[in-house]
Amino acid sequence: MDAGNNPNSADDSSLEGSTTVVEPTAGSPVVPGAPAAAPGQPAGDTATPPTSQPKRRFSLRYLFRRFNIYLLAFILLLVVAGVVGTIFYLKSQNGTIGSNVPSQALTQDELNQLANSDVSVGEPQHTLNVQSNAVFAGSVLMRGNLQIAGTLQVGNNLAINGVRVTGNSTFDDVQITHSLSLTGNASIQGQLNVQSNLGVNGTGTFQGALSAPSITVSALQLNGNLNLTHHITAGGGTPARSNGSALGGGGTATVSGSDTAGSVNINTGSSPGVGCFVTITFASAFNSTPHIVITPVGAAAAGIDYYITRTTTTFSICTTSAAPGGTSFGFDYLAFD
Repeated sequence: MDAGNNPNSADDSSLEGSTTVVEPTAGSPVVPGAPAAAPGQPAGDTATPPTSQPKRRFSLRYLFRRFNIYLLAFILLLVVAGVVGTIFYLKSQNGTIGSNVPSQALTQDELNQLANSDVSVGEPQHTLNVQSNAVFAGSVLMRGNLQIAGTLQVGNNLAINGVRVTGNSTFDDVQITHSLSLTGNASIQGQLNVQSNLGVNGTGTFQGALSAPSITVSALQLNGNLNLTHHITAGGGTPARSNGSALGGGGTATVSGSDTAGSVNINTGSSPGVGCFVTITFASAFNSTPHIVITPVGAAAAGIDYYITRTTTTFSICTTSAAPGGTSFGFDYLAFD
């Protein structure tokens, strides 16, 4: 048998741990000095004293076998305590909004007081926990910050004095009754309808078609073709005019239109001469000498040998031959920078 599993092995069978008694057999000679036989026993026989229990010798192996069960129980207790402490620590780290603030639950009496009067519940550092759904028939005023951990659903109109959105947002329908100010880039995937004025201080880039009943710009630069499906109306102030010597005595000239396009009507008087009929002064000077296109109106104007002179501020309609006296004719003009 294994000496480690049998407490009576090895150490218990050793001669050092017990008293050995040698019993003589019958007929053996009596050893001098040996104790006398007890009455009723044969001579030569001695009484057999009771056998004493073997004495256990102290050893580290015996001590370890005795106390290892307590050591295992202590180690198990330490492991359980560590697991429980870890669970509580992780739970405290994963708390929701307001988990670090002491909370206070409402009793039914307190709920009844809230329904019938204006009362204060709890302290400022407490948290009101409502486990069921809550319906407020009246107004709700938040004097502090409002934090929403879930989804916010608004069934009716939402009126907010100011909205600041730091992330991406998706809006189905947005109506702005006052003004919209964008400091960054704005991307519009669908159609943009502007019921009133649209003012753009910087550069505007449109990848698709731009449709508007009226567009007013200070300057328009086209990098591609200009397709016009309707009339061109040249607006602006009416230029001034001054009569020339080619009108003759009592002759007159009038101008209508703008700097870009217009008409000149000429009525010659007596004894017209050569020179200029009229000089047109632009309402706004051109940046450079403009291109002037003159078209005679009527047969009388077609028979006149006319020419023009031009600067950035004026242009004149002149003739190299005297026009007939007492005659009316006209010219249309276009001016481009």
